[in-house]
Amino acid sequence: VQLQASGGGLVQPGGSLRLSCAASGSAFSIGLMGWFRQGPGNQRELVARINSGGRIIQADSVKGRFTISRDNAKNTVYLQMNSLKYEDTAVYYCHAITRGTTYWGQGTLVTVSS
Repeated sequence: VQLQASGGGLVQPGGSLRLSCAASGSAFSIGLMGWFRQGPGNQRELVARINSGGRIIQADSVKGRFTISRDNAKNTVYLQMNSLKYEDTAVYYCHAITRGTTYWGQGTLVTVSS
């Protein structure tokens, strides 16, 4: 399974970005998709994940600001990020779990700066 993430970039505080991650190469439906992030000097942490049925788990730090969604037909997961803060600066990694195996995308950099 290959994961191709896109949508990162530079944004001012309070701004918005939308990340996308498309999975390919799987003959089976993807059970779980989501996003982790790793900021400077920090460990990788869960941002949000969504299963094929639409159940969502989100980090408290992003609730009310970030929205995760997915298109099962396209095996694509999205992360709409609003009201971005300096502390959201990180490399965002898409991940997917199917048939017990976890896959990671290459990471996309989000920089929140004025």
